[in-house]
Amino acid sequence: QFNLSTNYVMKTILKFKSVYQVAIDNGWAQKNPFANFKFHYEQAERGYLTMDELTRVMQKAMPSKRLEQIRDVFVFSCFTGLAHCDVAKLKQENVYTDSDGRTWLKTFRNKTDVPVHIPLLEVPQIIIAKYKGMRQLRGKLLPVPSNQKCNTYLKELADVCGINKNITFHMARHTFATTVALSNGVPIESVSKMLGHRNIRTTQIY
Repeated sequence: QFNLSTNYVMKTILKFKSVYQVAIDNGWAQKNPFANFKFHYEQAERGYLTMDELTRVMQKAMPSKRLEQIRDVFVFSCFTGLAHCDVAKLKQENVYTDSDGRTWLKTFRNKTDVPVHIPLLEVPQIIIAKYKGMRQLRGKLLPVPSNQKCNTYLKELADVCGINKNITFHMARHTFATTVALSNGVPIESVSKMLGHRNIRTTQIY
């Protein structure tokens, strides 16, 4: 009736199980009705852009400044693996150059509070330079609208670029892991650290 995915239901039940455990620990309940519940998760389809599709997005002339900015922010995430909330909070002080002259991003993942150090390739560096000093940013590194607006605009972007996929901002993380990093021989341990995963098994899903 509610059209909920199996994984969503499993995660909700897991929360209930945790709440009951707190109640038992505090003497508010005597039994956890979910104690013997067996959790079953379905393998989720991890969508991503191929290198051909990513190149198409980068090279396509955008019909409006709004779509151009969304394209730039999305591509930036495709080359850094950062989630929407992590890109939105970036400031110039998150960018630094080491003693060997290599440029890096240094930040913390909002979701897990895990520190991440990401080498900045040429493409994201060009995007940062493009928006440097833009007054409307108020100290932020890039013009990042809300996640809801981003995903709405990315549907337009897919149509403009002739890509028959449901592009969402989160797809940028999967594109980074699969197309930009793993497909180019970056060790999965390094990818896991750059994505800010606590467990390498999460990275192995990619």
